[in-house]
Amino acid sequence: MRTIARLCVAFAVLAAWAGAQESAFNGKWKLIKAQSSDLDYFQQATVEFAVGPGEVTISTWRGPRRPFQEKLTVKTDGQPQPVGITDGSFADDLFMAVRLPAGGQKQVTARWEGPEVLRLTESFAAATSQGTTNLCVTRVFELSAHRDLLTCRVTRNTRQTGPEISYVYKRENADNAYAMKLADDWNINSRLPEQACLISLQGIVNQKAPLLYFTFGPKYPFNYTEELLRYLETEKHFTFRQLVTLDEALTVFSDQVKGYIVWDKNVRTSLIVSYTLAGLEQGIVITEDQIPLARLHGLKEIDDFRGRFAGKSDYEIYTWAKEKYWSRCSRDVIGWLGGEHGPVLMPAAADYGMMKRAFFSDLSARASDTQEYGLTRSLLQEMKPLGQVWGWHSYKKDTEEEMITLTSSYALTSDGLNTMPNTSFLVGVPVTPGFQFKNHHNVTARKTYPPQKKVYVALVQTDGLGIGAWVRPGRGSIPYAWEVSMKFLQLSPAMLEFYYAQASPNDYFIAALSGSSYMYPRAFPPEWRPKEIELARGLMAKLDLRVFEIMDYAGDKTEAGENNLPRAVVDDYFRGMPDALGFLNGYYAANTYAVRDHRALLSYDYYLSAAKPEAAAAADLTELAEINPARPYFLLVHVRENSDVARVKRICDRLGPDFEIVPLDLFLTMAGSNPTFQERCLP
Repeated sequence: MRTIARLCVAFAVLAAWAGAQESAFNGKWKLIKAQSSDLDYFQQATVEFAVGPGEVTISTWRGPRRPFQEKLTVKTDGQPQPVGITDGSFADDLFMAVRLPAGGQKQVTARWEGPEVLRLTESFAAATSQGTTNLCVTRVFELSAHRDLLTCRVTRNTRQTGPEISYVYKRENADNAYAMKLADDWNINSRLPEQACLISLQGIVNQKAPLLYFTFGPKYPFNYTEELLRYLETEKHFTFRQLVTLDEALTVFSDQVKGYIVWDKNVRTSLIVSYTLAGLEQGIVITEDQIPLARLHGLKEIDDFRGRFAGKSDYEIYTWAKEKYWSRCSRDVIGWLGGEHGPVLMPAAADYGMMKRAFFSDLSARASDTQEYGLTRSLLQEMKPLGQVWGWHSYKKDTEEEMITLTSSYALTSDGLNTMPNTSFLVGVPVTPGFQFKNHHNVTARKTYPPQKKVYVALVQTDGLGIGAWVRPGRGSIPYAWEVSMKFLQLSPAMLEFYYAQASPNDYFIAALSGSSYMYPRAFPPEWRPKEIELARGLMAKLDLRVFEIMDYAGDKTEAGENNLPRAVVDDYFRGMPDALGFLNGYYAANTYAVRDHRALLSYDYYLSAAKPEAAAAADLTELAEINPARPYFLLVHVRENSDVARVKRICDRLGPDFEIVPLDLFLTMAGSNPTFQERCLP
């Protein structure tokens, strides 16, 4: 009876094992070309499994031109069995003069080596230049830990050198997307109509899954889109099919579009209004020239703005739009498609705003623009506190300082720019299972770091990662700090993973800017400021950030003006972020300094302009060391994002032997324990 019981248990285990094999391997798998060995002539490949009791059927296809196909069914008992050869192509290396005996047979052996590994061995006599050669080809198919990838490693008895031959597959219907390259041309009378339409299409089709991704030209503010595309291919296992024209894109996606809105090329603002309606109605934005194309793809008119806003001011147009659409729009996200003006508009942020049903404008935040300013306030005051302003202000109508002061006064934070690309795509790409955001810390708790009598320099790149020098020369050569827009953990987690995965030991991430995203704490309502700081603290913990950066120009709303902090604001940060190692303040140079329990808040002592000659910048830093003679002197430098790290290193190499470039966390630790700065805050 015990023997029978043991046999029953054994059969149950084998049955469960076979079931695991079937559920894991079954189905069609598609080659990830970017992660695989070269296929020579073939550009695409699939492999399909059908696992049955004691056998497996494997169907192989390579193509697309001059396709190769093979289907074989073999027992998985580890015994050789004859299989007919229907195609004599040596498909593993079509460019080699090796030919299989079509119409003949090969001996095939298959066996499972665990529920995630299948070994297949094929032996055959191949025709070669000198006659006949006996080849033995072994393919080991192995599932990844999460069973979302399948790797096939190939060995041959005749191949003794060179890199491993391996092919990586993903499930056929997983992470297939389309990519398009947009031009550095955003003029209304040139490429803007096509590209504006594509951005609206992106805002529709990415709502259910990430399907449409754009790369941009070399002049585009966000210079990482090509590198991120490759990362999505190699690390996120996306397969991208390239689209070239709007017609091609509509051929693929028109069934997801509800219709079109015609904007008026003679009234630039009508395009911005059309994005609001496009998000509400799932429509694309087009000009009259594109109506025949839209109709060709079966789309119907949602609205036509031609002539409707002729002769009207922006205040009148947006007032009309508010009366028409505001009641249906989000109170969590509002969009600003500002930036460039005149005949140029760069609305890449519209895709995500459409997804969130945002109301779009480029209204002024300047108090002297009485009508627009009043309308801006009427919109902001109806937003939910701690909500999001998505996009960027108009360079024509107001300043960044005026805009952020106003939005902050309504307890709102600002994210992105009007040019922020692909957020509707990236919001749907999660962090890789098991990935942890780990920073390169240089100090440990309960250890002292006594400074020497030196000038310690810490370097911080301005304006976050996306429009900075990350992909430009020199990164990793010196200690360098990078500002992280923390809200992108929710908006574009894969983009943050991209940066963290590439970081060198000299790259150190810090939290920015003033809150969970950009705001001015002096303008932020005191009853909401601690809540916003708490949100920022939570994101810091998730992103392994220990240094927090503050910037505030609410005092006089002037670039390079008053950017110091009142004591009450400083106290809020120290109290609200007990885990922070230290704090930075300013953008241009500032004069707020504080220390609490050996934790320092330092302002930037120098702003390194991209236009500053290298010799002059080095002279400035040397002079600052003369102006501040006490040692150690902690010299905090903010580097304009246009300056690549190689340039900064050249400047630092000009400094004397008493200068030392150190990691920011070490810099703040030494400064907090050995403050030579004078504490100073606004009343």
